[in-house]
Amino acid sequence: MTSETVSAANAGASPEAAIVAALGGRSLVLVGMMGAGKSSIGRRLATRLAMPFVDADTEIELAAGMSIPEIFEAHGEPHFRDGEARVIARLLGGAPIVLATGGGAVLREETRARIAERAISIWLKADADVILRRVKRRTDRPLLHTPDPAATIGRLIAEREPVYQLADITIASRDVPHDRIVDECIDLLHRRLCRGATDEPQRSASREAGLNQGFGTSR
Repeated sequence: MTSETVSAANAGASPEAAIVAALGGRSLVLVGMMGAGKSSIGRRLATRLAMPFVDADTEIELAAGMSIPEIFEAHGEPHFRDGEARVIARLLGGAPIVLATGGGAVLREETRARIAERAISIWLKADADVILRRVKRRTDRPLLHTPDPAATIGRLIAEREPVYQLADITIASRDVPHDRIVDECIDLLHRRLCRGATDEPQRSASREAGLNQGFGTSR
């Protein structure tokens, strides 16, 4: 879809309708650490955009007939990651959705390439203390079954953030009403998809606002 076509289609449309039109059949994929709010924000974002919401972890459990902790215990993390990549590829091969992914999903290059081809990615960036506060009472996070969960979260953030920051859009996930985060997602999606950036000052402003180059540049 050309920029002229998008502009014509978006004339007079609500930001939500303009975003869906500009997606042109692509999905939206939320990435980031456990506890960043991908599922809760994703559900609300999907409602705003009148798109289906899918949680990749739920789909993995349905496909395996086991919970994620059970998969880790019985088969190990590499087996889980293989199944995760297959499930995400299947989901992104269908109709447009808002997809919440697991924290380690985009470490697979094949998954990043699939997202770059079929979706716009949103990184929900949360600080370590926010993540720990949100997940410390949960028992369904196998990677945190360690003597020092706080140190584990810090290590995972250090390992994963260089990949997360390749996402198309970055949103700070913090302790504010979820609808405020969704509003910010809508605003940045509209900027990226519907307004365009034709000169360097606009591109610089977009980067400052949280618009990145996307997973496609990592290949």
